[in-house]
Amino acid sequence: MASDPPVPGSPAPVSDDFFLARQPILGRDQALVAFELLFRNAGETEAGVTDNATATASVISHASQLGMEHVVGQRLAFLNVDEVVLMSDFIRFLPPERVILEILETVRATPEVLARVTELKGLGFRFALDDVIGDDENTRRLVELVDVIKVDLKGVEPEHLPKLAETLRQPGQKLLAEKVETHDEFKQCLQLGFDYFQGFYFARPVILSGKKIAPSELVLLHLLDLVNSEADTAEIEMSVKRDALISVNLLRLVNTPAAGMTRKIESLSQAVMVLGRRQLQRWLQILLYSKPGAPVDVNSPLLQMATTRGKLMELLAMRVRGNKGAGDTGFTVGILSLMDTLFSMPMAEVLGNVAVSEEVRAALIDRKGDYGAMLRVVELLDSPDNAKELKILLRMLGVPARAMRELEEAAFDWVNELGNELR
Repeated sequence: MASDPPVPGSPAPVSDDFFLARQPILGRDQALVAFELLFRNAGETEAGVTDNATATASVISHASQLGMEHVVGQRLAFLNVDEVVLMSDFIRFLPPERVILEILETVRATPEVLARVTELKGLGFRFALDDVIGDDENTRRLVELVDVIKVDLKGVEPEHLPKLAETLRQPGQKLLAEKVETHDEFKQCLQLGFDYFQGFYFARPVILSGKKIAPSELVLLHLLDLVNSEADTAEIEMSVKRDALISVNLLRLVNTPAAGMTRKIESLSQAVMVLGRRQLQRWLQILLYSKPGAPVDVNSPLLQMATTRGKLMELLAMRVRGNKGAGDTGFTVGILSLMDTLFSMPMAEVLGNVAVSEEVRAALIDRKGDYGAMLRVVELLDSPDNAKELKILLRMLGVPARAMRELEEAAFDWVNELGNELR
């Protein structure tokens, strides 16, 4: 059967064989403010993120069909654009209030490009200048028109960064440090007055010698052990009630649509009875990522990453192994995979404080077994590198690229729904 002809003025037909990756962008308080959307080719080439017209067309077409809120929730989306995309008609299918268009470093500041940027700004679009590493003539001409200037930390010597930041900073514009991989880099950029930060420094474990787990965190780990064991429901409920904030946060979580409840849960005993222990376990795992003595913070990038990993691992495990029990184990592996960062302790030491199966332990410490392979897939989706390894692992697990992307989108949707309810 022949496919329908394209609608006049719509985005051109694009490849459906791609992954849609999200990289978080944080503010000075390290709260999540936006995502950069990246296209990763899932075809036979070994390229990772491609920054050409076909790539961006795929992202724009797909995001337009889904609705941007399903991809980034209530946050902004940064999208790479080269000259071809910039001059194209399909860029108009994006909602200007929801996106910031990143002008790639390959774009030359020709009169035509400058006129096009000015035209799109008149339509409400905002712009960022990508991968700035110096103050050349091309950069200066484009900088005048953009709202955000992205400085590539890997392309600038640390001793030259203060002067470059001072040169680039203009009234009404924001500086974004990209490829921030360490806490020291974050601190330097914070001191230099950068407004936004992009990179996975917040998810890198900083191991502190002799670090102890806080008492409130030990309470949650003890609760997880009770739920995993054959402890009485009354004992579990009593342990939860000893910490008022855990009780409040738990009831907030289980009453979100993401928990799948059709009626309001009024008490902890009802939560245990209605949800069952496996479901209760996942909400306690999510609570691990809330700051001690504070409500669950949906703007925490670590919480966002952990819950996304948990849900994606659940969906992937159910597809690979075909049963709900595997999904529960997958959720546990995904959400606990950042505990070394959370506690600033080696993963093996963290797992000494919580009972997990050998299968879960092997996945978390050594990336072994099916769950280890699935966790590695989830980790690779966060990064533009190692596209070849990602494809090999998915082939081994028997998961096509399109199916993997659909699982990603379902996980994004679940986490967005959870976040909307907890705001």
